[in-house]
Amino acid sequence: MQKLIKFECEVLDLREIGFGKPPVKVGDVREVKIEAVGSEGDGIAKIEGFVVFVPGAKLNDSVKIRITKVLKKYGFAEIVD
Repeated sequence: MQKLIKFECEVLDLREIGFGKPPVKVGDVREVKIEAVGSEGDGIAKIEGFVVFVPGAKLNDSVKIRITKVLKKYGFAEIVD
């Protein structure tokens, strides 16, 4: 006799767990909102779940940034006028 096993699973955005290509590249310019502040004082924004550190930005700032460095799980940007 066979038993039928039923289960449910949750669909995840693979970027949230470190898989996939970053959604930005060096030189990209984006408008972001600073959602948090890191331990070193940098503003932290997310672009499609990808974390970007923005020196000089403060919590809740809306800023235009230019991506300066992209790593596998996070990146860095500078504020532009």
